[in-house]
Amino acid sequence: MRKRSGMLLVAASAAALSAGSALAAPAAAPARDAKVWAAAEAAREGQIGLLRDVVDIDSGTGDAAGGNKVQDRVAARLQAAGLAVTRVPAEAPGLADNLVATIEGTGRGRILLIGHIDTVFGPGTVARWPFRIDGGRATGPGVSDEKGGVVEGVTALEILHRLGFRDFRRITFLVESSEERGSPGTRALIARLLADADVELNLEPGDPPDLVTVWRKGSATYHIDVKGRPAHAGVAPQDGRNAAVELIHQIQADDVFPHSGAGLTANLTIVNAGTRANIIPEDASAQINVRVRDRADFDRVQQAYEANARTTLVPDTKVSVSREPAYPPLADNPATLALAARAERLYAGLGLTLGRGGNGGASESALAADAGVPALDGLGPVGGGFHSEREYLELGTVTPRLYLLTKLIMELGAAPPPRMR
Repeated sequence: MRKRSGMLLVAASAAALSAGSALAAPAAAPARDAKVWAAAEAAREGQIGLLRDVVDIDSGTGDAAGGNKVQDRVAARLQAAGLAVTRVPAEAPGLADNLVATIEGTGRGRILLIGHIDTVFGPGTVARWPFRIDGGRATGPGVSDEKGGVVEGVTALEILHRLGFRDFRRITFLVESSEERGSPGTRALIARLLADADVELNLEPGDPPDLVTVWRKGSATYHIDVKGRPAHAGVAPQDGRNAAVELIHQIQADDVFPHSGAGLTANLTIVNAGTRANIIPEDASAQINVRVRDRADFDRVQQAYEANARTTLVPDTKVSVSREPAYPPLADNPATLALAARAERLYAGLGLTLGRGGNGGASESALAADAGVPALDGLGPVGGGFHSEREYLELGTVTPRLYLLTKLIMELGAAPPPRMR
């Protein structure tokens, strides 16, 4: 989700590293797989071409028409690579279809890839900010978050098809359409797919300089709603009860948690009040986006906001607090560290160093870990500037990251990790 509150490097403890190493493949870096590397290099033009195509389609969450156009492009490429593609209607209204592509093999591992084609950008964004290559970077709405990762997943499956690789039991690729809102259109589908998966690989962008994501914060949005009483703002303002003034009081009282950092953060993101300039506002509302490393902090925040709501500054106003959950945290865990160790070893075969990190952006990998499925996140090309018109994708990471994903699928298809519980 990209949606990061700042990239935060983490150093795993010796105990965690030991636990991860115990589950990982041997530590020695293999030689570069010449066939896979050559295929990744040969695929670059088609990969960048598809990326241009899908970035130049507006597909903000809730833009069903735009999202379905992107899914059309993705589905055509996956079908040509031998996958069976199913369009699954969203589980909430107003959203584009989800896409589930599957291919059966002859091996052991059941691999679930997850990516999303919805962005945070509204209709008309592409017209003023289309896909562009500037030096070593590509820019455009959703170029990294997460169309670059989705295109990487498509291209990896095309490479496996060309190489005739079948040493997996099943590969499933979920391309969903509502991740930026916490996947309201996909939750039941994700749960079903995880029930039949050995490992989840998430195609969110890698963080600079070249990291995979081994932990993520969980996210929730808290709604503060105030009910007041309307009145004529000039003739009888004293008869009104100003909901906007009370909302300001509540926001100030609620501003007790950090706005940035590695732990709990809470940030005011949306405020609404009033209908006309000459009416005392009857209704006012605010949304506060909260990110946590420890899921117990969600309750702590709600209790604090509810306590504040019991004390009002404007008489006869009523304040209510509700919580809209998105994702739980992806906590540090040995299974994810073991997958990171595999990835590091494969990347070292290219003569490159892969780092580990975490951030405040939430994703479906937390749902996988909650279901006991080992998960590794941040496998897309490296990018930054997410959720703004500064978003970019580092083109120098496109081919190495494609090689990494392809080789991970090959290894995990032959030797899947044990479930977490």
